[in-house]
Amino acid sequence: MIGYFDDLEDPRDTVNRKHPLVSVVVIAMMAVRSGAGGPTAIARWAALKAEFLTGVLPLPHGIPGKDVFRRLLGLLHPAAFQAGFATWLQALRARAAEAAAVDQPVFAVDGKTARRRHDRSQGLGALPCVRGWARDFGLSLGQVACAEKPNEITALPELLRLVDISGTIITIDALGAQKAIAEPLVDSGAD
Repeated sequence: MIGYFDDLEDPRDTVNRKHPLVSVVVIAMMAVRSGAGGPTAIARWAALKAEFLTGVLPLPHGIPGKDVFRRLLGLLHPAAFQAGFATWLQALRARAAEAAAVDQPVFAVDGKTARRRHDRSQGLGALPCVRGWARDFGLSLGQVACAEKPNEITALPELLRLVDISGTIITIDALGAQKAIAEPLVDSGAD
């Protein structure tokens, strides 16, 4: 996972920068994958896994605290992170495809709204997004946030550009069954 985020630009000020960017990002990803729901939970998970993490990541000043995760994750440019994340997922997909020996994997694409992930005091509601799931590999391919349900149509092509869909079967609900969405899929070598 580490090598996929080496090109990520560190948005933090150089003063008091104690923890390497890649280490903080990798810890955050691992913690979220393990069920952590925010900076405090990420720091708590990292403290529990400190022995393992210090053995596999450069952490010259030990495990970062919750404020490091909160500040860095708030400053990180989403598109830059997403590029590294998408590349990592594609590498996972390639390894999973080899192991599963699947000729034509099925990618399910659908819009979902992440409920209970909002902050009413800040005027933020539930987050609608379009997600891609590789059924044969049990792997999420990515997600793209959209302003509201009707904007799924514009988010679908953006999501599908993030992953290599050649040789796959794409399933989309009726909202995505439009010529403007189907043509680029077929042109990319997907069914």
